Order: sequence, then structure tokens, then C-alpha cells
Amino acid sequence: MSSTADGASDNSRKVSAPGLKADTQLIGLVGLAHAISHFSQLVLAPLFPWLKDEFNVGFIELGAVLTAFFVVSCIVQAASGFIVDKLGPRPVLFVGLGLLGVAAFGYALAQNYWMLLASAMVAGVGNGVFHPVDYTLFNRKVAPTRLGHAYSVHGITGSLGWALAPAFVVPIAMAFSWRIALASAGVLALAVLLVLWFYRRVLSLDVATVQSATGQGGSAVVGPVAGQFEFLRSPSVWMCFGFFFFYAMVLSVVQTFAPVAAGQLHAVPVALVGICLAIYMVASAGGMAVGGFLAADPSRCERIVGIGFGLAAMLALVLAFAEFPPVLVPVIFGAMGFVSGIAGPSRDLLVKRSTPPNATGRVYGVVYAGLDIGQATAPLIFGALMDHGQFRSVILGLALVQGVLIASAFNVRRVRREALAPAMA
Repeated sequence: MSSTADGASDNSRKVSAPGLKADTQLIGLVGLAHAISHFSQLVLAPLFPWLKDEFNVGFIELGAVLTAFFVVSCIVQAASGFIVDKLGPRPVLFVGLGLLGVAAFGYALAQNYWMLLASAMVAGVGNGVFHPVDYTLFNRKVAPTRLGHAYSVHGITGSLGWALAPAFVVPIAMAFSWRIALASAGVLALAVLLVLWFYRRVLSLDVATVQSATGQGGSAVVGPVAGQFEFLRSPSVWMCFGFFFFYAMVLSVVQTFAPVAAGQLHAVPVALVGICLAIYMVASAGGMAVGGFLAADPSRCERIVGIGFGLAAMLALVLAFAEFPPVLVPVIFGAMGFVSGIAGPSRDLLVKRSTPPNATGRVYGVVYAGLDIGQATAPLIFGALMDHGQFRSVILGLALVQGVLIASAFNVRRVRREALAPAMA
């Protein structure tokens, strides 16, 4: 009995430790899909000036479109984790990408505000599948020694997807129309789906092997999972949920309001305000590349997150209170993006170290639902501040939420250690 079990364990290790080429292919394909997910999240916001005039609505109504997107994505994300654990990630990924393409065409064809809102809800369904899919593939197929780099590439491609969205749709809208810009975004999503279909073998995951637990890669599991919903009783899972809620608020403020608010505070020309977000995202991608090496030691992930967001909060306070030439505003956004990006791979390790065995898709689905709720909530709060001209309050709010992230990261570690203590006693 023991020798058989040992043999099965050895075989499992061989399966779970693929070569560099296989890992590289998988990480690249998942990263490409993740870029389109983030691209779809930011494809509408740069076109708000066109949409505002076209549909005769205000920024509150347009912000509600984004809120609808993320509310639907939140619900689907939590549910899709169960589907991924049941059916495997590949079919769920294909459906998600297809829906993002369909939604972009829906945006382009919208004849009124309500059609735009309906298309955003379709896009939310598509967007909701990616994190359970991506992290299930990584945690089940990538060698543990390369997981930090996988998370790094995942974050980099997401940031590049965000950076690509305005750079892609705005020039097309200016040259042709906003409808052609959004239709082009739909073509791009379907083109990526075609690429993934061609390499579908790389994305395959034997559903039978999904049921095998693994504690590799620094995962500090907190006990066996007895049922489908048992993982919901883990306090560390809900602490991770809260962390991602606040993390999403930071992202939402940076993506939608912070550049404009900083521009108002420092009399920044419109052209410089427009590049702040792109600089932030590109710098964030560079920070994630560095963060992938720092995440090689999972035990220090909370410290890296704390340092990264601590520096980001300090830079936000500089934006709020310091006096400096307008040309330095994009530079400060770039620095903020870099230090936040360094924390990205360690942020993902927080979840892995808190994930019980056999529940990868479900845990990532629930935890990353906090991301969608945060992105749905922030536009309503900070949009109201913008409408009332409270530009300094927007930047101060950004610094405050970044500070909350530091406390949240260390709270995740505290709760995880408390859960492990009885088992180690």
C-alpha cells in the first residue's frame, strides 16, 4: 500500500513539473488571454467624451455602465470557479473570450444608453471567468519554481492590456468613429480566441487530475476541504477577498479619476493628463517583472506588498500636497505604478498560500470577486467627489486606500498563521 502510494506520488510530481518550454507556452497563452480581459475593462472609459455626447448622458450614468460590468463580473467570477473545478479551465476560457468579442460588437452597434448597458453586462459575464481559469492553469501545470514568474507575467500582461486599451481605441475613434473603434476591439478579442484555439492542447487540463491536491510553491494550506463550500469557512480566504476589494479601488481611482484630479491640482496640460494612465500601466508592468524575482521566496510576500503600497501611498500624498512643475505629474504616476507593480506577484501568492487543496478555482473565483466589487464601488464614491470638484480628496482617498492595503496584507498572514497553529501544535 505504501509503495503504491509513493509511486503515485512520484508520478504526480513528474506530471506537475513540466519543462521550461511547456511552462513558457502556457504562461504566454494565459497572459495573452489575460491582456484581453484587462483590455475589455478599459475599452469604454477612454471613449466617454464621445459616448457622453452620443447618448446625452453624464459621467454618473457612464460610471454606472462600468459598475454594471463589474457587478456582473463579480457574480460570474464567484460562480465560474466552481465550473472550472468541475469541467476544467479551457472551455470556460473560450466562452469568456468569445463573450468579450460579442460585447464589443454590441457596444459598437448600441443605439441608446440601455443597449450600451446591456452590452456591458455581457462583457461582465465574459470577464468573470479569467482569474479562476488562469490561476487554476498556473497552479496545476506550472512548475512550483516558476510560479512567481508566472504570476509576474500574468500581472504584466494585464497592465499592458489596460495600457493598450486607450492607445488602441482613441486613435481609431479620432480617425474614424467610436463605433469603428469598439468594433475593432471586438475583432481583436476574437483574433486572440482563434490563437488560443490553435494552441488548445497547451491549455488542456485532465479533469481527473484537478481533484489531486498540491501544497507546492509555498502554499500554506489550512486543512482539507470536505465539501464544495467548506473553503468559505476559512477566514484567510475572506481576508484575501477584502484585500482585493481595496486593491481594486486603487486601480479604479487610478484608471478613471486620479490623472484628471492631479491635472486639476497642478494645472497639467490635457495632453500630459492623457498619458498619465499609460505611463502608470507600463511602469507597473516593469515593476511586476522585478516583483516576479522577489516572489521567489513566498515567506516574504506580505512584506513586499507592504513596502510597495507604502511607497505608492507616499507618492499619492506628494501629488496631493507638494508643489512641483506640471511635467512631473506623469513621472510621479510612473513611479507609483512601478512600486505598485513590484507588489503584484506577491499579492497573488497571498491567495495561493491561503488556498485549501482541491479548491483552486473556487477560492480564486471568490477572492477575485472582491476585485470586481471594488471596481464597481469606487467609481460611485470617487465620481461624486469629482463632480463636486474635490480633486485633492480624490488623491487623498487613493493614498488612504493604499494604506489600508498594507494592513490587509499583514492581516491575511495573521489569520493564516492562527488557522495553522492548531494543526502544528
